[in-house]
Amino acid sequence: MINNRRLHHIAIICSDYQKSKWFYTEIFGFKIEKEICRKERQSYILDLSLNGSYLIELFSFPNPPNRPSTPEATGMRHIVFEVENVNNCIQILANNNIETEPIRIEEFTNKKSLF
Repeated sequence: MINNRRLHHIAIICSDYQKSKWFYTEIFGFKIEKEICRKERQSYILDLSLNGSYLIELFSFPNPPNRPSTPEATGMRHIVFEVENVNNCIQILANNNIETEPIRIEEFTNKKSLF
C-alpha cells in the first residue's frame, strides 16, 4: 500500500481562463499562488490555494475537447468544497449567473450536495 499523507492538488483544464480564474478566486475565495503564461502554447497555468493549502492547478488551452457536463460522466467527476451554508452558496452562485442543479441529499451521509 502507498503511504499517502494528503491530497496534493487537483488538475483542471478549463476552456475560458479568465472566467475560471474569476470563479475560483472571486466566488470561492482561492488565493493565487503562481500564474504562468505559456505564450508558445497559448496557455496559462494557475496554482490556487485555500486556507494555506495548495489545492488546484488550473490549466487553459485554446481549444480543449468538450467533456460531458453531467456529474456522472466519465473523467473527473467533481471537486468537493465544504461550505458553511449550502443555501447561501446557491444564492451567491445565482447572483453571479452561475447555474446549479437542484440540491441532492446523499443517500449514505444524508448531507446536502450541490452541482
